[in-house]
Amino acid sequence: MSWGGGEKWHYDAAIYFANKGHKVCFYTRENSALYKRLCLNPIITIELIKVNGVSFLNPVKIRQLKKSFNNLGVETLVINLPNDVKLAAHAAKLAGIKKIIYRRGSAIPIKNSLLNRFSFKHWLTDILANSQATKRTILQHNPFIIPENKIKVIYNPINIEDFVNQSFTHIYEAKHNEIIIGNLGRLEYEKNQQFLIKLSEKLQDKGIPHKILIGGSGRLENDLKNEAIKRKVKANILFLGFITDVKNLLMSCDIFILPSLWEGFGYVLAEASLCKKPIIAFNLSSIPEVVIHNKTGFLIENNVDQCVEKVILLKEDEALRKQMGNSGFDYITSTFDKDKIMQEVENYLSVSQPEALEMKL
Repeated sequence: MSWGGGEKWHYDAAIYFANKGHKVCFYTRENSALYKRLCLNPIITIELIKVNGVSFLNPVKIRQLKKSFNNLGVETLVINLPNDVKLAAHAAKLAGIKKIIYRRGSAIPIKNSLLNRFSFKHWLTDILANSQATKRTILQHNPFIIPENKIKVIYNPINIEDFVNQSFTHIYEAKHNEIIIGNLGRLEYEKNQQFLIKLSEKLQDKGIPHKILIGGSGRLENDLKNEAIKRKVKANILFLGFITDVKNLLMSCDIFILPSLWEGFGYVLAEASLCKKPIIAFNLSSIPEVVIHNKTGFLIENNVDQCVEKVILLKEDEALRKQMGNSGFDYITSTFDKDKIMQEVENYLSVSQPEALEMKL
């Protein structure tokens, strides 16, 4: 029902293929974030479906999907979630779909379960990974769960021209020699915003004037606000809620910090670099594929003292901030250009005829 990096990828892909003249059918849940956006595009066929973690055990649901796939003449199916693989890949196999692709967007190891081993071997034809780190984690617990040559890595596309030309309004203006730190992400465990509260406490103890702008909403919002009060840093941190225009926040900060415990790709890291902001992030998952250590930012361990050191260095060296920001901009524009990457996706899906379908469940 929510909106995240996976939803963004599938939405952008659907729009791209529809605009190229391919017939696109999108399976989603009514009133989901995707549904609300897709409704605005009449050239995409929307099939409403409601599934849960045990829907793959429902033979009626499987038959319904198989019939729908056959009626629409589906040739290529792209599946978003692990639970969807168990249902949709099975129905797709029964429907005789030529390419059944699981698009993996999280660098989290796949469980070596009996059901996963069976579905990956007998139902899926390919896996599309969004980073080399994601590819490695697919095989981490079972190197034979699917042949490695069946896993293709294609980075997430960034609409660079549109983002760069997008207007923005500053959310916050620095006061009293403050260094402004930005962060964007769901307020959930894996995004680890508690790290930023500890960072603020350390910076405050050292007498470093700062403000931390945290954009996003989630289940931990109240816990994080209470933690800020407990550590007596409430005045240093602005919880901004869900941010519609991320550029407003990114252009308001001097440094972007992402303390995530894992990331699939990290759109926001690329967007921060397009705003020419130096980045501090953890050296894990796919982050080293988006942030170049000592060039576009700093990759650190999950260590607040390390982060304090890098913040102080960047605060005191404006030339270094600009240099890293410019290097980040150059790297992202040359590596993640939407037109180049989406052409690669199109070639990979072998959607060469307008009547072919690209689908997402």
